[in-house]
Amino acid sequence: MRAVRFVWTALSLLSQLFAPQVTERVGALPLGAEGFREAGLGAVRGITVGPIESTVHPGVGYGTDAGRAAIAEAKAMGATWVALTPFGRVWDLKGGGVDLTFEAPVESNTENLLRAIEDAHAEGLRVMIVPHLWVETGGWRALIDPGDEEGWERWAASYERFLLHWADVAERGHAEMLSVGVELRSWVTTRRAASFQRIVKRSRAHFSGLLTYSGNWDDIANTTILGDVDVIGVNAFFPLTDKESASRELLLEGGRSVAAQLRALAAEWQKPVLLTEMGYTNRRDPALRPWEWPDGMTNVHLDEQAQADAYRGLLAPLADEPWCAGFFVWRTYADPGDVSQEAEWGYSPRGKLSELVLRDAFAAPWAADGGGDRYRALVAHRARTPGVHAWELSPARSSR
Repeated sequence: MRAVRFVWTALSLLSQLFAPQVTERVGALPLGAEGFREAGLGAVRGITVGPIESTVHPGVGYGTDAGRAAIAEAKAMGATWVALTPFGRVWDLKGGGVDLTFEAPVESNTENLLRAIEDAHAEGLRVMIVPHLWVETGGWRALIDPGDEEGWERWAASYERFLLHWADVAERGHAEMLSVGVELRSWVTTRRAASFQRIVKRSRAHFSGLLTYSGNWDDIANTTILGDVDVIGVNAFFPLTDKESASRELLLEGGRSVAAQLRALAAEWQKPVLLTEMGYTNRRDPALRPWEWPDGMTNVHLDEQAQADAYRGLLAPLADEPWCAGFFVWRTYADPGDVSQEAEWGYSPRGKLSELVLRDAFAAPWAADGGGDRYRALVAHRARTPGVHAWELSPARSSR
């Protein structure tokens, strides 16, 4: 059954029956792990389109013809959502503060992001905004540690300024979802989490859409702020095996194990789970240690089939789970003609065998596609009720 699910030619017509026809932009989900399904939003079939924020390379990136081509290409693959990732710069892991200027002035990056949101909506795609942190001197943002209490207070104030800027931009552009953070382990899994919770709550005064947090796959179960977001986000670079040259069946077994972990998380918090990032690199055994960053690799053995098999191993078991709100693939870039953004063995599925698996997954019906009639009526009622905030979605036309 799962094998059949991923045969695009057999399912492309079926997928039209499941295409979401939502016209409301809702500010809250029904309670429970199947809230996304009940809201009638349809499972997320998403691609992260990475920015090219550089004054050295004008005419590419968000809000340009090249960026529009990348968004149009995402739709052509079958995506119904795109994730856009504006960056802020942190000098080092001491967390001295976030500089909103990244590669180009924040003012131009802001206008470019607004144009990119508009471009996505013009294609009938929904949008998640994911403000990201870049550590200039190297190191993983999850290990940021300002040290003492005063340092953490300064860091929290700086991060709040960064997040609320992009929350305001997301609201101006009528984006549908905002990730309030990405892999902030040293903050959200510790006693420091209370200050992050306050920022999340303040963000709701700036952004009226759905909130998620993009937690890393190996610490999401210890993240304490999941009660403050609408959707549990997971950067899902799960290993699917501990063996080299694992068979497809072993990879599917690994995917079923991941589904069981996430099912328990959804049940514990009674919230849907969204893969805010997922992907595997184009190399031998990518499902063994999928978090290993490709930039520093040498003597890499390219293996498109292994990448495609890893995609299938993770996604196939999740498609049958009604608590799974869907996924975002990591990633393509805002200039389809620029192949310099990552090595050939990087994560992008574009033009590789994994793109075919991705198209299959986009075309397939997902369990989270069901439901919605009752909730759409509830949203319409709320929109007519004084004092209740409701907002509109741009129509999500089927791209399949």
